[in-house]
Amino acid sequence: MPISEFALIQRFFTRQKVKNPSTHLGIGDDCALVSIPAGYELAVTTDTMVENVHFFAGADPAQLGHKLLAVNLSDLAGMGAKPVSVMLALTLAAVDENWLTAFTKGFLTLAERYSVDLIGGDTTLGPLTLTVQAMGLVPKGQALLRSTARAGDCIYLTGRLGDAGLGLKVNQGYCCVNPEAALKRFNQPDPQVNAGLALRGIASACIDVSDGLASDLGHILEQSQVGACLDWDELPLSDAILTYINETGDWTMPLVAGDDYELCFTVNPEKAAKLTIGCKQIGVIESEPGLRLNKSGIIQPLQVKGFEHFA
Repeated sequence: MPISEFALIQRFFTRQKVKNPSTHLGIGDDCALVSIPAGYELAVTTDTMVENVHFFAGADPAQLGHKLLAVNLSDLAGMGAKPVSVMLALTLAAVDENWLTAFTKGFLTLAERYSVDLIGGDTTLGPLTLTVQAMGLVPKGQALLRSTARAGDCIYLTGRLGDAGLGLKVNQGYCCVNPEAALKRFNQPDPQVNAGLALRGIASACIDVSDGLASDLGHILEQSQVGACLDWDELPLSDAILTYINETGDWTMPLVAGDDYELCFTVNPEKAAKLTIGCKQIGVIESEPGLRLNKSGIIQPLQVKGFEHFA
């Protein structure tokens, strides 16, 4: 006998015990109830992943559950917000209980790591589409924005650049020495939640790198009405990425590939000594508009773009 919508919700999505003190009511009523402590603001974000657009058909459901939540937690990290709760909307072509078991394991395991409550959502029939709305708390006036970078600020990046893009290339047939590492970066990104919290009061501007460094840094430049110059020699590139560039000549890949989910942020030089997270300076904010790249001592305009829907 086919499982009903409400039985599906009860079986797969009510395993959590409410943990966060801001969550007053979770799954079970028409709405969830979440309180906002005095002195805080609620940061809210939504991301959707569609089969054959954001992930390949037949993708591992546990990895898919992890990534769906991770990309939303990454948005909160880019604002310096502490994750509190999420809502999950699933559009399923059919009810596959084995798939749902693995998907929820990947999703809820990551939720447990950050004490995030799953407080509601929706299920419906249709082409496989996954949506999360994530909510976090940030002290009033301390949210990290894209519009507050200033000329003279240093540009930093957490982690390495382009490894997730290499994982996509592996999925598309590219052969490299250690494909498992690249595939893990692509399929199971690690949201930089703790880094985002540590940057409150230090970073002048911040964004998570989801669509490619050039594109996402470009959002900071546009909204802050500044420019920037990146230093190619300072970009944190793995040996696998350097090998890819040597083999293909495609040196722009790490600048435009998405799915890294690291944080790109700017810091006034006077505050740089306060940084306590793993990161590397990769450039400088300038007053002249536009994005430039210093490559082997030659400064050139960088007009490449990352992934865009409807482009």
